Amino acid sequence: MSNQSTSIPLILGVSGASGLIYAVRALKFLLEADYSIELVASKSTYMVWQSEQNIRMPVEPLAQEQFWRQQAGVERSGKLYCHSWGDVGANIASGSFRTLGMIVMPCSMSTVAKIAAGLSSDLLERAADVQLKEGRKLIVVPRETPFSLIHLRNLTTLAEAGAKIVPAIPAWYHHPQTINDLVDFVVARTLDQLDIDCIPIERWQGS
Repeated sequence: MSNQSTSIPLILGVSGASGLIYAVRALKFLLEADYSIELVASKSTYMVWQSEQNIRMPVEPLAQEQFWRQQAGVERSGKLYCHSWGDVGANIASGSFRTLGMIVMPCSMSTVAKIAAGLSSDLLERAADVQLKEGRKLIVVPRETPFSLIHLRNLTTLAEAGAKIVPAIPAWYHHPQTINDLVDFVVARTLDQLDIDCIPIERWQGS
């Protein structure tokens, strides 16, 4: 990936679905590859951090940047800018702000429904809506099981609008040995949708 590409920011949206490890691992590899990341976590994400890791995520954006870097284990590489979930006047809320696209990972079914309906009740939803209206790439990583008919219809609406749906479903042909191996496969396939190859996974070469 050229320096020009890595200098154009990529939006990482983190919703209140279980599976924050997906966002943490994606951030780790993207920052290590020197990408510029605009991160927005939904209001529910604060509760999920508390539930899954018994950790309190800071509210103030600068403190949140340090928090995410600490979780990802990347102190200096790349660029990271965090936004408050309610700051609908942020740069990523405008189509005139150029981006490589947006990943929502993990993505709750509530967030899927709101994006599919064109609602922009917070910055994450507005940023996702902007990607669709501008014809940019939006990749949604739903973390839910089982899917109800309502969930499937909302995901279909997003796919019809141009979003890519990458469920958090790992593969096994690469012989995973750790949880990170399983997570990294999903993250790598997600980044594939943006033609970003910065995760050393074993890809299928044929039998």
